[in-house]
Amino acid sequence: MKVIVISKRVWIGALVCILLLGLGLIMYFSVQESASEPTAPTMTAIDTYELNAIPVMSRLVPVYRVSRDDHAIALTIDAAWSADKTPFILDTLDQYGIKATFFLCGVWVKAYPDMVKEIAARGHEIGNHSMTHPHMNRISADEIKKELSSLDDEIEALTGKRTNLFRAPFGEYNDTVVSTVRDMGYEVVQWSIDTVDWKEGRSADTILKAVQPKLSDGSIILSHNNGFEIETYLPKLIEQAQKEGYRFVTVSELLPAGERSVDSNGLCKSAG
Repeated sequence: MKVIVISKRVWIGALVCILLLGLGLIMYFSVQESASEPTAPTMTAIDTYELNAIPVMSRLVPVYRVSRDDHAIALTIDAAWSADKTPFILDTLDQYGIKATFFLCGVWVKAYPDMVKEIAARGHEIGNHSMTHPHMNRISADEIKKELSSLDDEIEALTGKRTNLFRAPFGEYNDTVVSTVRDMGYEVVQWSIDTVDWKEGRSADTILKAVQPKLSDGSIILSHNNGFEIETYLPKLIEQAQKEGYRFVTVSELLPAGERSVDSNGLCKSAG
């Protein structure tokens, strides 16, 4: 009789195969059993897209531009740091006989109270740019209210008037910011044309070439009181706009009187 000798390696291989086969059978029956039970839906790529595809109409939007047909536009100047160029800006505005809207930050107001008084004395409009220049999306409604009201207390003490316009720091907003601010009686104002004059190395010529073609009735222009090249580009911007028939007004003068609406693109119209 012939004796068959099975090596240790073969025995081990056979044992592994048996174990794998057993594991496969266990997994198979587990799947079959679970298939008959209801399971929670999983989120697919399409589900995620549809979840985020909320119509823009459902969002609250600030004023970016105003529906006008009379060549009225508004120059807005944010002030949150330094003030060495502000006298030049005020003199330039006087030279061309125009009024602007200055959105002032609390730290700037505290640092330059005489300049705040001068802006008001020259007939320019002052708007609220928050007390501490925070990321408004990250704070509560109560904190938002405190940011605006505390700054208005400072401005009123210097000028005798409170503000009724608000521009969010960094241009950041959400529904809570917009609804809270409007409930307080302010209009939330963004811009339709950005000079990007805060960016060092951006030449006056580059700024003018970017801004001038975008001018249209109801435009709101964003500048900064200590913007790079503002002493060069501002007079040229004003001159060119006036040559094209545009007239500069404050934001409050640009906005429709009475009830107004703001569409999903930030276009403000009279609700009447």
